[in-house]
Amino acid sequence: MPQVLLSSLLAGLATVLGGAIVLFLGRPNVRALAFWLGTASGVMLAVVALDLLPAALEHGTRSSTIMGFAIGMALLASISNWMARRRRRRSSFDKRHSFIRMGILVALGIALHDFPEGLAIGAGFAATDELGTLLAIAIGLHNIPEGIGLSLPLLYGGWKPVQILGVCLLVALVTPIGTLLSLALLQLSPQAIAVSLAFAAGAMVFVVADELIPASHDSSRLLTALGITIGFAIILTVL
Repeated sequence: MPQVLLSSLLAGLATVLGGAIVLFLGRPNVRALAFWLGTASGVMLAVVALDLLPAALEHGTRSSTIMGFAIGMALLASISNWMARRRRRRSSFDKRHSFIRMGILVALGIALHDFPEGLAIGAGFAATDELGTLLAIAIGLHNIPEGIGLSLPLLYGGWKPVQILGVCLLVALVTPIGTLLSLALLQLSPQAIAVSLAFAAGAMVFVVADELIPASHDSSRLLTALGITIGFAIILTVL
């Protein structure tokens, strides 16, 4: 239990690290950010393909794996569509408040999909310690650019560093909360491991396809491809 919660907490706190990068190093170079987002994408896709889905099939049936995967993608798609509608409604008259609203919406969106990521870490450790650790690393890598994306609009909106880091910390705590719930549910129903793993796989694939790769492509397609390759290779090396 302590190892699971510590891994989940560290993965969540990577969001704070992303915020600290913005505050202490300034706005990151767009090409460097493209490479980092690509690397996070490669790590997440490798974990899905080589660990999450095979483990889900091992612990459950093909139908339960498909169901969990579809639910994970549908939930993240719903969150993404809701965020997009809110962004389209925001006023562009006051740039400062527009940036603040943007940052708050991004924080909410991150928190909403950090929760199933916490569930995934708990389910991963329920399967094997190695899978749980890999998931925590992958989610942590993913959370660093999320912290950057959360902090930049708030910084442009005039928020103080302590306020920005406070929001990052609140978002980070959602991950271990999800892990706690996952551990409780899995004790009641061990069969939920397969669905939880597949759910996490669907959620992570959607995040990569809808957020990380499009955002990194805008800066550099070449560095995105290089980052994905290196990220995938990292997981192949540690397996």
